[in-house]
Amino acid sequence: MNNVIEQSRLAVAPSSVRGAEQVLTPDALDFLAELHKRFDTRRRALLEKRVERQKRFDAGELPDFLAETQHIRDSEWTILAIPADLLDRRVEITGPTNAKMIINALNSGAKVFMADFEDATSPVWDELIQGQANLRDRWLGRLAFTDPGSGKHYAIANNPAVLMVRPRGWHLDERHATVDGQPIAGALFDFGLYLWHNAKPALSAGSGPYFYLPKLESRHEAELWSDVFAFAESKLRIERGTIKATVLIETIPAAFEMDEILYALRANIVGLNCGRWDYIFSYIKRLGRSADRLTPDRSAMTMDKAFLAAYSLRLIATCHRRRAFAMGGMSAFIPVKGDEAANTAALDKVRADKEREVGNGHDGTWVAHPALVPVALEAFAVMTGPNQLSKFPDRIPGREEMLELHTGDRTEAGARENIRVGVQYLAAWLGGKGAVPLYNLMEDAATAEICRSQLWQWLRFEAPLSNGQRFTRALFDRLFDTEVHILADVPNIEEAAALFRRMVTAPEFEEFLTLPAYELLD
Repeated sequence: MNNVIEQSRLAVAPSSVRGAEQVLTPDALDFLAELHKRFDTRRRALLEKRVERQKRFDAGELPDFLAETQHIRDSEWTILAIPADLLDRRVEITGPTNAKMIINALNSGAKVFMADFEDATSPVWDELIQGQANLRDRWLGRLAFTDPGSGKHYAIANNPAVLMVRPRGWHLDERHATVDGQPIAGALFDFGLYLWHNAKPALSAGSGPYFYLPKLESRHEAELWSDVFAFAESKLRIERGTIKATVLIETIPAAFEMDEILYALRANIVGLNCGRWDYIFSYIKRLGRSADRLTPDRSAMTMDKAFLAAYSLRLIATCHRRRAFAMGGMSAFIPVKGDEAANTAALDKVRADKEREVGNGHDGTWVAHPALVPVALEAFAVMTGPNQLSKFPDRIPGREEMLELHTGDRTEAGARENIRVGVQYLAAWLGGKGAVPLYNLMEDAATAEICRSQLWQWLRFEAPLSNGQRFTRALFDRLFDTEVHILADVPNIEEAAALFRRMVTAPEFEEFLTLPAYELLD
């Protein structure tokens, strides 16, 4: 790596971002180097454990509740106290870390804004540094933005949403920051920089260093985060348990270890969240290499049915028993401009989704656009307090329900939609955008993963479609070429289409779309 800045054996690429030197400070880089040296070997070993477990799934094993941790599930314990500013999380909004998004989200009326370095961000180096600079400016009271086109000025209003940050998952490296030539984990980079610069300013403002943790697959991965938190709190000389985190349950192995994940992180955790889109992806990735797990069109896999309904109800019961929040999932709808009927229909779908969640006992929910905050707030207004920690489902689904496959048609239209959405999202991601509006939905990497994994699964088994055809390679190629031709004017479409086709037709399933895609970023 040329023209690097070196400090304490950690090297980072230069950044053109104004104020980068205030983010990539020597003491912050020292902290990142310590995190890497203490925890990276363990992280890599846990990633190998995922590979080993996948081999067992491929051999026919199915997820189950672990006998060796039954004592954790059976015993009575609770997490530590939840901070006052996190007691009401009825509506949370998520999005990338650009200044305009941060300001609009903090001013949206939502209770929480999750600034996302993960699925809503394409990890372009300067974008990551700019995001960190923006979040630092938020706590320094100087974040503002003027639109260069319209001249409109944006600033944070009074009573903004509580800020949480989602670092990348354990599987992603940050190649622009290395220790002895080895890339640091993206998770540790995002977490470490934000914590170092903002923990104490956030605490001084009456809040704290709050995080969302994505894509965990086991209690061991949660234990790793717990140890990272304990070390970081000691290093910053803040009280044990000051860092607070919500874990996204968005992989099917993690759904069978929810008690264990809460227990492993009990000093720092405040809740679990139903990461519904990645959960569908995980179901296909981990279990879908068997012909008896063929999925229907992704539009048929809704939260009120089969494995999605089961895991959300179990999450509520598990969390509330441990006095932790049970957060609902994302509504990806965005306003439909110029079509009042379509816009009304979209808002009705959001309302019904949020009414189902609050009725089941969720303590809060996610939306992707400020215009949907009032709709979600209205749905959750039926709560008699700031949360529903005392509410439990009428029943707790067991293993069979949590593995129950959704039913429905597999259609050519569904395949075409997967191709259109997956390729367009990937093209935008390669262009530096992680949150992409497509067909009146705000899409992120999780949707592209469902599209890619489902097409791979259907192709692997030449799945029967509702029109009597089978999803052969010839059919896929014909549909793919037709759809990509229509998208010919989309920037980066050729590069995106080539990668997407290669991954769908590969004999072995690639763990994450973003791993080979990252190699194509600057």
